[in-house]
Amino acid sequence: CNEWEASFRASEWFTRGWTLQELIAPVSVEFFTCEGWRLGNKESLEQLVHEITGIPLAALRNCPLDQFTTCERMTWAKNRKTTEEEDSVYCLLGILDAAMPVSYGEGRENALRRLQIEIEATSSAPSIIPFSQNDHFVGRESQLAELEAKLFGDKRTATTLAIIGSGGTGKSQLALELAYRTRQKNKNCSVFWIDANNADSLDQSYASIAQKLDIPGWADEKVDIKQLVKHRLGEECVRQCLLIFDNAENIGLGSSGLAAAREVDLADYLPHSDLCSVIFTATEISTAMRVAVQNVVELQELTPDAAKRMLDNYLDIPISESEQQPAILLLQEVSYLPLAIVQAAAYINTTGVTLQQYQLLLERQNKHTLEHSGEPSEDKEQGRTTKNPVAATLFVSIDEIQRSNTLAADYLLLTACVAPKDIPLDLLPAKEPRERENAVNIISRYALITRRPADSALDIHRLVHRALREWLQQWKQLGQWAQGATSQLLRVFPDHDHQNRSKWRRLLPHAKHALSNSRAGLDCEDRLDLLCKYANSLYSDGQYNEAEQLFVQVVELAKRVLGEEHPNTLTSMANLALIYTYQGRWKEAEELNMQVIELRKRVSGEEHPETLTIMANLASNYS
Repeated sequence: CNEWEASFRASEWFTRGWTLQELIAPVSVEFFTCEGWRLGNKESLEQLVHEITGIPLAALRNCPLDQFTTCERMTWAKNRKTTEEEDSVYCLLGILDAAMPVSYGEGRENALRRLQIEIEATSSAPSIIPFSQNDHFVGRESQLAELEAKLFGDKRTATTLAIIGSGGTGKSQLALELAYRTRQKNKNCSVFWIDANNADSLDQSYASIAQKLDIPGWADEKVDIKQLVKHRLGEECVRQCLLIFDNAENIGLGSSGLAAAREVDLADYLPHSDLCSVIFTATEISTAMRVAVQNVVELQELTPDAAKRMLDNYLDIPISESEQQPAILLLQEVSYLPLAIVQAAAYINTTGVTLQQYQLLLERQNKHTLEHSGEPSEDKEQGRTTKNPVAATLFVSIDEIQRSNTLAADYLLLTACVAPKDIPLDLLPAKEPRERENAVNIISRYALITRRPADSALDIHRLVHRALREWLQQWKQLGQWAQGATSQLLRVFPDHDHQNRSKWRRLLPHAKHALSNSRAGLDCEDRLDLLCKYANSLYSDGQYNEAEQLFVQVVELAKRVLGEEHPNTLTSMANLALIYTYQGRWKEAEELNMQVIELRKRVSGEEHPETLTIMANLASNYS
């Protein structure tokens, strides 16, 4: 294996300019030895091909190339060789979807200049859609047509709409399909997907839009990025755009800090322009009515026929005549819930069990859950015939994954202890990237996660996330995995300086989730270290009120874990005093600085640099 792999890595095929399209464009590419022995295909060897070429896995999986920036795509051909120098540019035409006549003899620089002009002239509107299009979309065609007609039809009736429905009914999938159809039908319409699950994810989404649009000042930590984006897409809007706020469960969003210090009202950051359309997805009708008044599209439970079409569409092998009755029983067992149907089909496709075998597994799982819950079978919240269809399909899948790949099972359980959206793959520990990729692919095959192709990240549905936590609680493992998540966050959490801003901002929701877990609230140094990193990041981001509340917790925890005179405890106290100064709370800053100085003198001495720094901070209060 090592011999062929070495030859494979050294193959000139990976260094030629024109073979770039041969690798990316086809759905399938087969690789053979010189003797004709098959080595594998683009899918089975994707990690190896990725390592050789540097081309992202998402591109090798035929993710739409417009999900990658022009610069990213051009780097794929950077070190490739061509016989004619102009071909190093011409070989990019298909990858960049650019139409330009070739002119051999013009030289590489002229060819590149012409290509850049062509790209600028024909480029489609900048967009951010973090997920791939769902090839199996089915069952909500009438609602999709209604949304398109209201927002973009000849008789346009709305600029703001809300999609509501119970969890797992397909709200986000409907919005995702609309996003892709909008891009396909109107190349000049920008589409931006915004995670409105909490204040931190909202900030991160707006920051990504600002960076994508290259809005002046987007990197300035003192600027309100959400206002910058609102202004650009509102007053300065020159083209159509569609904003999709996913999971907008509560318009008054919660705090970035653990103590609910910050209130964010989405309404304050919505662009005001006839060119800008807005969609919200939410479970509560009250949320929808606040933002969309009467323009609400409600997703009801699928009809039995629609549910059966959906199941048949997701199964690799169509439902046979002999399986009609097992299919009906299975759909009844999952209460016709789209999310549960998708997971059931994924399990059947992956394991090869029959519909009847899976229906019996699910029936047994539901019986086990009811026996151990001590609750009636009717779900009081959703009025379903099973307690929780998503939990049932998940628990069946967990059992199988634990038997087949323990690393994949570990990853799945770890995701229960961080925020469910935009989970960086780096957070998942592995000895080598290929090992991680294989494990993540297994979870993906069971439809328990959604990959973010261009971001090296994954999402997990909030109902799956909640059910995973229930599973951990049932087996008394939640505390163990929460502590593990804290350790992994510490491993990847960067220093809080400005150059790492985009990295630590992305991790804030995950740190918040790990720290807020009550079972992980034991006094331990890992928790203290993560709390410090979280507080310092908010401080660096200018969120002084939130940082203050966190530093109060840091000081209290440090005193318990490390002791009142430990250097790290004193540093935390000094940081809190500095925040008081920024808030204009001079008296409190002075009193706390005096305490720290006295302790520093006793612990480190009067001439210690830290002692002198605190004295300088105190002096600044009087200046």
